[in-house]
Amino acid sequence: MASFNKVILVGNLTRDPQVKYTTGGTAVTEIGLAVNRRWLDKQSNQWKDETTFVDVTLWGRTAEIAGEYLAKGRPVLIEGRLQLDTWDDRESGQKRSKLRVVGENMTMLGGKGDNPGGGSGGGGGASGRPQSAGGPSRNAPAEPDHDHGDSGGGYSPSFDDHSSGPQGDEVPF
Repeated sequence: MASFNKVILVGNLTRDPQVKYTTGGTAVTEIGLAVNRRWLDKQSNQWKDETTFVDVTLWGRTAEIAGEYLAKGRPVLIEGRLQLDTWDDRESGQKRSKLRVVGENMTMLGGKGDNPGGGSGGGGGASGRPQSAGGPSRNAPAEPDHDHGDSGGGYSPSFDDHSSGPQGDEVPF
């Protein structure tokens, strides 16, 4: 039987990312994402808001970029997969489980002024390709782009004041 495990979320960070490193030296960070849904209640004819809080795990260079450029309140697009974590509760001995998202690609949304939690502003995809500060990256690649002229292969964000795509907060799909 075929299966498909893909998640695409757009939301705001609920806390500042804290990057940690495994014993093997791989960066990892856990971020909280608040995803809002607005819907019309036909019985009361009023708009209702619903917020879902999602835990996301980022690894490697994506985790480092999140720690460096993201802050609480910042909008972000996450592409990833669902993962079910299970464990035995130490106090009660009962089986526990939690569904989380493992982020495989991250795109920072918003512009220079859209960083309510502080930080350095700007934006860019975690794939290594800078994004213009005027809006989200419309075609973020899956592999890093290494032709920025820096020999160290590091990430260099772009802080241009123009965007090649449409303006606004809409998601283009």
